[in-house]
Amino acid sequence: MNPPDRSGTHGRRRRISKTYAKRNTLSQRAFGWIGGMFAHRITAIAAMTLLGVSLTLTACADGPASLADAPAPKGDGRISDARGISPFDTGHPAIRNLDQDLLRAVRKAADKARRQGVEMFVTSGWRSVEYQRSLQERAVARYGSREQAERFVLSPEKSAHVRGEAVDIGPTDADDWLIRNGAEFGLCQIYANEMWHFELATRPGGECPPPKPDASAAH
Repeated sequence: MNPPDRSGTHGRRRRISKTYAKRNTLSQRAFGWIGGMFAHRITAIAAMTLLGVSLTLTACADGPASLADAPAPKGDGRISDARGISPFDTGHPAIRNLDQDLLRAVRKAADKARRQGVEMFVTSGWRSVEYQRSLQERAVARYGSREQAERFVLSPEKSAHVRGEAVDIGPTDADDWLIRNGAEFGLCQIYANEMWHFELATRPGGECPPPKPDASAAH
């Protein structure tokens, strides 16, 4: 950056007192020394001001705009946002690969729930075979056996998530709303131990079957 132009607003040299114009006078040297210190201080203040502006702009760039730098959705269907994602987010494979009848039902339910003050998010939707297998292996490690793990996480061959025929919904107020109102859209809670897991299990306006005790009773 070039130093500030101190020559005046119209490019003319600033008029200097005759005392300062005389070279090598004691007063000129004294005032020159003081003026030099003043100029250095002004330059330092200007530099600090510019640095502050630069840091402010950098901070702004790292704010909401940095959301564009967030990791792209995983191709295996995992949802990294703990809150979940909108059922209208078709850019995410967890939504895009759902059964279309299921997706339409969830969207209709989400619209009605929103009008009643309840926000509905999908915390898990379609999953790849690899992702489902990794979830089951983690469940086996957690619960100590495959039999116990299948109460919560089925194998890829059995999972409705892998087929795109199931969604997990959050938060809990949305789960409660959907348990009470889901049958209007054909959506039903499938497992008694998973209030968040819904599938199409009746015709719209029909009656949901009683939930199974857990996922191990699915097959």
